[in-house]
Amino acid sequence: MTTSNAALDHLLPTDEDVEFYRAHGYWISAPIVPPEVLDAAEAGMARLYAGDTDRPLPGGAPLGGWRPEHGEVLRKNDYASLVVDELAALVRHPLIARCAARLSGAAEIRLWHDQLLHKPPESALPAPGGVNVGWHTDRQYWLSCTSTEMLTAWVPFHDVGEVMGGISFADASHLWPDDMALDFFDPDLSSLDRLRGSRGVRVVVPEIPRGAVSFHHCRTVHGSGPNLSGRPRRSLAVHLQPGDNRHTPRSRHGNDDLVRRDPEGRPDYTDPAVCPRLWPPS
Repeated sequence: MTTSNAALDHLLPTDEDVEFYRAHGYWISAPIVPPEVLDAAEAGMARLYAGDTDRPLPGGAPLGGWRPEHGEVLRKNDYASLVVDELAALVRHPLIARCAARLSGAAEIRLWHDQLLHKPPESALPAPGGVNVGWHTDRQYWLSCTSTEMLTAWVPFHDVGEVMGGISFADASHLWPDDMALDFFDPDLSSLDRLRGSRGVRVVVPEIPRGAVSFHHCRTVHGSGPNLSGRPRRSLAVHLQPGDNRHTPRSRHGNDDLVRRDPEGRPDYTDPAVCPRLWPPS
């Protein structure tokens, strides 16, 4: 980007936006990602699906996740930005991390990991409902982290809303007790109904224009329904950590197999090859 940081300050969350995020657990930005960055990311997505990557994962580990032989299912490929340059450029777009720092109050933002996501339309599936993303929190998969203020920037590559199976939030659910047995891979979205008797549940499905980014707290319950648009829904989930996040032995995460070790032999979540600093710029 050639535009100065100060010239883009009007696109950052305001004080009122930060208050909204802290009260509701999510926030939708104005369009902050330029079209050319998204165009390149879509090209990078196509390259990854064709097996054309720029480098292996650190340590030479193979990239897991969806492969063409899996067919028309929900495609999910973790760490895509570590192997495809166009996706790395999207992750490193500075306004994403600047907004995350403002919302979370963190002085530094690092990449935690990313997920490249492709949700086919229902019309392309052998059976309906197979590509719903089940209600879950990101925190439940990140128990190896000391920070409870991690957050996700979900970047759709096009306009998206409820018809296309856009991201759905249980409003203010980041304030609920952290004791819910929910599952990303459970396509039955009625699983949230059992919580309605014990707490108020209001589901929000924001309409997100191309270039805008959806941010949510790591404890916000979210999922997504069927894609009824007739076109695939394409996006990148950029999971972000405050700079002070560290490993705790209470659990394990896939990052533990990729990052370097600290002097005590623990996974180092500041490893710049896997978890680069995104804000402030190096």
